[in-house]
Amino acid sequence: MNETISRLEEVTYDDAIVRKFLLACMVFAGVAFAAGLLAALQLAFFPLNMELPWLTFGRLRPLHTNAAIFAFAGNAIFAGIYHSTQRLLKTRMYSDRLSAIHFWGWQLIIVAAAISLPLGFSQGKEYAELEWPIDIAITLIWVIFAVNFFGTLAIRREKHMYVALWFYIATIVTVAVLHIVNSIEIPWSYMNSYPVWAGVQDALVQWWYGHNAVAFFLTTPFLGLMYYYLPKAANRPVYSYRLSIIHFWGLVFIYIWAGPHHLLYTSLPEWAQTLGMIFSIMLWAPSWGGMINGLLTLRGAWHLLRTDPIIKFMVAALTFYGMATFEGPLLSIKSVSAIGHYTDWIVGHVHAGALGWNGFLSFAMIYYLVPKLWKTKLYSDRLANVHFWLGFLGIVLYYVSMVAAGITQGLMWKAIGPEGQLVYPDFVETVVRIVPLYWARALGGAFFLGGFMVMCYNVYRTIAASTEVSNETVRVRNTRYSSAGEGHRALEGMVTVFSVLSLIAILVGSVIEIYPTLSLHSYIAKTANIDPYSPLEIAGRDIYIREGCYVCHSQQIRPMVSEVLRYGSPSTMEESIYDHPFQWGSKRTGPDLARVGKKYPDLWHFRHMVDPRSVVEKSIMPSYSWLVKDKTDFLSLRKKVSVLRNLGVPYSPEQVAQADRLAEEQAKSVAQAIHDQGGPEGLERREIVALIAYLQALGQKEKQPRPTDQVTVKE
Repeated sequence: MNETISRLEEVTYDDAIVRKFLLACMVFAGVAFAAGLLAALQLAFFPLNMELPWLTFGRLRPLHTNAAIFAFAGNAIFAGIYHSTQRLLKTRMYSDRLSAIHFWGWQLIIVAAAISLPLGFSQGKEYAELEWPIDIAITLIWVIFAVNFFGTLAIRREKHMYVALWFYIATIVTVAVLHIVNSIEIPWSYMNSYPVWAGVQDALVQWWYGHNAVAFFLTTPFLGLMYYYLPKAANRPVYSYRLSIIHFWGLVFIYIWAGPHHLLYTSLPEWAQTLGMIFSIMLWAPSWGGMINGLLTLRGAWHLLRTDPIIKFMVAALTFYGMATFEGPLLSIKSVSAIGHYTDWIVGHVHAGALGWNGFLSFAMIYYLVPKLWKTKLYSDRLANVHFWLGFLGIVLYYVSMVAAGITQGLMWKAIGPEGQLVYPDFVETVVRIVPLYWARALGGAFFLGGFMVMCYNVYRTIAASTEVSNETVRVRNTRYSSAGEGHRALEGMVTVFSVLSLIAILVGSVIEIYPTLSLHSYIAKTANIDPYSPLEIAGRDIYIREGCYVCHSQQIRPMVSEVLRYGSPSTMEESIYDHPFQWGSKRTGPDLARVGKKYPDLWHFRHMVDPRSVVEKSIMPSYSWLVKDKTDFLSLRKKVSVLRNLGVPYSPEQVAQADRLAEEQAKSVAQAIHDQGGPEGLERREIVALIAYLQALGQKEKQPRPTDQVTVKE
């Protein structure tokens, strides 16, 4: 036997970095859960918006999602990866300094997001709202993380990479590709930018990113954690090595194709929609392969469910993972999407995964790690069980209420009477009907937050009882130079080849999906008969995005009888050709706005923004009274129009040079119309005028609108 192989070596793991990420995870989990509960209560009881710009639902909701994904789940991922990687590779992390830079850099990014999003600095793209300086910081910190991780692989003492490491590699490689491609943007100020993508291409790139952010930030790394911590906690080997291989490669290859299922029945080309639906349905197999592999790892140890709260959390997490990965493909079937899309059903689906799968698995990992990292015993198994049942009840209440609300919404929107008229023509009727379910959702969130607070107390008492905090030192055998094995076993010893194959697996679907749509977009640009937004309308559009209006309103009319009756002719690819970013939306708490232009007089919009109840009695929309006080930044419009012109929007040099003057002239016209209709005077420099100009332009830019009776509708 080779002397290098047989020699025992002493290794001291860096557990300090794991403790830091673990504690940060718990701090930001509290922020994410509290923000989510407040947002839920704001939908149930609109006065809780309190007319404070930084606490309205439109600004709070992106803060909640980013905190939940990147602060809570992100810190949990890093804690688990840093802990498990060192033990799987039998070596300390490549660089303590890189680990520290990664930790503090990530926390600063989170703080920057927590400040900038409530202040209204947002790109208006789902899960990618953060502006360009923060995007650059994310890229740099991710590179540091990747160098540290792959450097650790390079100095490993274990030749073969265990399955958890496969998922970590896929995560690091794919998230880098997703973030860079989706975040290509051109700044027009120190904290504002426009994405290079527009309209249909931006929609496809965004949901290629958005869906796969769920896949490769909230799924693959957590599967890696499951493959490490479940066998450890249960003291059982993984059920099937062969199933692990099928699970990994099937998931990595298929998942990347599924993004277009978020855009069914939109103006995305039909072939892309169908492709997304087919691959989404195919995802059932590898996803459930992972769930089955995890659950069957407990064969012969099911009694632990009664005695070990860690196993209880892990089994529940896998069950929610299985449920979410069944429901996702189900919602990707066009006939089901026709009912579920834009409704609260999608919100319930997302939270079943986020709270049940990511939340419960993170809690299990925390309960497993804290006693080991602080070298003591968990303070109370009974409190851990209390946490489990409070959290479980909270998730069930949340999910059931939102699915009920979503199906109710979808069916009410589509209801058509015997005479061919909408049964519920007033959109607010479909909102009022589900408000009691919003209260039920908030109650579920309160239970979940209450359970988390029980865990915080349990962890605090556990750490307080610790008398020794030190890094673990072990003696390990260096097997890096042992025989490679055959087949996939040999591949597990070749880090570079394995990583390149993972990259190729996700690039194939990405290129096939995105590239043809980019070419199509170029064709549309040559034939489009669409006027771009005026400078004042651009200012109003930016205010619309800043206030988060896109989280409650869509701008995409689907080719369905009920939607044509309610909103007008279906949306076309041409209409959004100059939209940077696109605003097709993902949720309708309010009606679609694609054709709202000229539907109401300017004064109606003024009153609607200042006091929504004055024009729609039962509205749950927040009021935006500060828009009447704050002034429009006309001087910035030259920069905005110049950037958009460089991105292909057909503005003339004169329009760029005179953007501020043109905007001021249009603002005077709108302000005069508001005054003539009975509103106040002197509004021409106020933000509300710019926003009204934008709303009145929606659906009015096509020079030769397509008649409704010439449109093919589906049902």
